[in-house]
Amino acid sequence: MVKVEVKYTKLFINNEWVDAVSKKTFPTINPQDENVITNVAEGDKADIDIAVAAARKAFHRYSNWRTMDASRRGMLLLKLAELIESQARYLAELETLDCGKPVKIAEEEVYYSTSVLRYYAGKADKILGSTIPADGDVLSMTLKEPVGVCAQIIPWNYPIPMLSWKIAPALAAGCTVVLKPAEQTPLTALAIGALIKEAGFPPGVVNIVPGYGHTAGAALTHHPDVDKVAFTGSTEVGKLILGAAPVANLKRVTLELGGKSPLVVFNDADVEKAAQIAHAAAFANGGQCCCAGTRTYVQAGVYDQFVTKAAEIARNRCVGDPFDDVQQGPQIDKEMYNKVLSYIEAGRAEGARCVAGGGKLDRKGYYVQPTVFADVKDDMKIAREEIFGPVQSVFKFDTFEEVIDRANDTNYGLGAGVITNDITTALTFAKHVRAGSVWINTYDHVSSQTPFGGFKDSGLGRELGEDGINQYLEIKTVTVALPKIPLL
Repeated sequence: MVKVEVKYTKLFINNEWVDAVSKKTFPTINPQDENVITNVAEGDKADIDIAVAAARKAFHRYSNWRTMDASRRGMLLLKLAELIESQARYLAELETLDCGKPVKIAEEEVYYSTSVLRYYAGKADKILGSTIPADGDVLSMTLKEPVGVCAQIIPWNYPIPMLSWKIAPALAAGCTVVLKPAEQTPLTALAIGALIKEAGFPPGVVNIVPGYGHTAGAALTHHPDVDKVAFTGSTEVGKLILGAAPVANLKRVTLELGGKSPLVVFNDADVEKAAQIAHAAAFANGGQCCCAGTRTYVQAGVYDQFVTKAAEIARNRCVGDPFDDVQQGPQIDKEMYNKVLSYIEAGRAEGARCVAGGGKLDRKGYYVQPTVFADVKDDMKIAREEIFGPVQSVFKFDTFEEVIDRANDTNYGLGAGVITNDITTALTFAKHVRAGSVWINTYDHVSSQTPFGGFKDSGLGRELGEDGINQYLEIKTVTVALPKIPLL
């Protein structure tokens, strides 16, 4: 295993490294060998109060941040992207140590994250209002202003990309931030905190407080001086946050939550290519992806051929030490590891046919075999619930009308995909499926420029693209009375 230096374990508040008020720490665990990597300062309500106060001060109308030119905000984001890129390998290795994803994938994610920062750097001085031909002798216009202090809570499955998704549009808009990383993966967020300071962001603009959801997270979402909450994670926690947001003040809320996404393969598809796309859709990041295409619907004419190919690809998937050249590392922690294994057992118990994998790897760490179930029925547990692990369920269907109804028969609506050579079929599917993103002959293609978010229980609002920055802006209408001009 590669030796990675852990440089930062304290809270990052007001551009300073500080202990928690309670002096408490918590362990962060290496999922590869189940050992403690290090102990991290454990923030709770007292620390959140201090961080929010720092963010509120930095948001004051006369602060260095609020009086800064918008173009200068963009330059700071560009500098941060440059600094992150200069440490890409170190950040990737730190990510791999803390969350177990293959280091080559972690490094790709670092570079992707800098593209998000650069995209929003370009947006900072292009936040435009409108002039409005309002009735009456008036001149009306709109101003777009930052919403204020933003609570941002990120998940453990994509720590660096999710950090970029959160802070980039908020900072471009002129907001200030208190960010809570997932307790399973706090190390890269803290390392980037050091780079935020080095880039030249004023004190209090970005504050990073590791801690647990029920303490630090709850204090942050309930705080009366927080103007907006942005959260990525489970639907269950998202509903709690939505309920908490109006308690102290009517906060703006953006939620990117769970999914149970369908990927539909029609008879005219190239089965080899379709099986490869479906494999990547289901198994990317060890299946630990909110929009994973884990419900694979295959039309009857190619079903058997597809199942054979899907099983072959899964059996050949390379799982092992994420510092080696592998496709999949361990699951994030013991809780998720046991949860995934329990779903595999439920699939067997309910009569699904396991054609690949179906258990754990015979080695230390939270490793699960890539698993494929065939002959899955829509009412099975593995068909209805989000597994968040390397498990693909393959369903058979006959007609377009049938599969649309089945694809939409879920509480979720984050992503969906279709593989076909018929453009009419593809676009009709895209029109009728209930999902925030629809991919045709590809899957999970997410870029800085395209909005991402879900329907139904998969969330509220959008991240990325133009919609992403709008989530951090308030619209103010300004109307000026003009002198009445006598009629001719």
